[in-house]
Amino acid sequence: MSSDRRPIATPPARLPVVAIDGPSSSGKSTVGAEAALRLRYRFCDTGLLYRAVTWLALERGVPATDTAAVVPLAAEVRLQADPQGRLQRVEADGRDVTTEVCGAPVDRSVSAYSMVPELRAALVGRQRDIAAGGGIIMAGRDIGTVILPDADLKIFLDASAEERARRRAAERGAAPPEAERILDELRRRDAIDSSREVAPLRAAPDAMILKTDGKTFDQAVAAVLQEIRKAERRLAGGNRAADGGNRPAVPGEPHGR
Repeated sequence: MSSDRRPIATPPARLPVVAIDGPSSSGKSTVGAEAALRLRYRFCDTGLLYRAVTWLALERGVPATDTAAVVPLAAEVRLQADPQGRLQRVEADGRDVTTEVCGAPVDRSVSAYSMVPELRAALVGRQRDIAAGGGIIMAGRDIGTVILPDADLKIFLDASAEERARRRAAERGAAPPEAERILDELRRRDAIDSSREVAPLRAAPDAMILKTDGKTFDQAVAAVLQEIRKAERRLAGGNRAADGGNRPAVPGEPHGR
């Protein structure tokens, strides 16, 4: 006897939310962005938000100690996506400042602004909105511990200060004296980020710690991809339903904040 009943469709597994944390110049942004590109995930380096606020504050002469003036600046910065969904363009003060936020003045000052509890609180909702829907790699310093404590996969990408300084110096084509200053700055920032009272830099208890000393860029990307594919299989095996789409169809951050 035939039946006109259709089989119940199994909902597709949601793509994972991936948190990548680590110290400055550990490779979390470059490695995370490349992994996202290969997987066709979205990517967000949350440090760009703090860099954007820092740049804007320096541009307007607002010190990190002036909390009342710093916090409203968060509403004036925005990340925009490239065609691959990577939120790598920075807008502040009504213009593209992607290059400016990566400059040395911001390098020297961003930790001080990042320590402002009220500023961090103001940006939490923004970051969680960006991650909604899955299929995203989000990189920062407190993603797995504070911003996305329920992320499907947490990775702590680490490397020695010397290795990180060497990489940054190579990127900038820095001469030996400048390379020494870069190392000193990284050590200073590590100390600030790991000892601050609000959202200190540390690996989440359930994070996968990946050391990249001695690894090539492609090897680091391969290690991250391996862990993400494991997370995808876990979600597929658990038959966790999608929540309306893997990626937002809007260029840049969600509106409404």
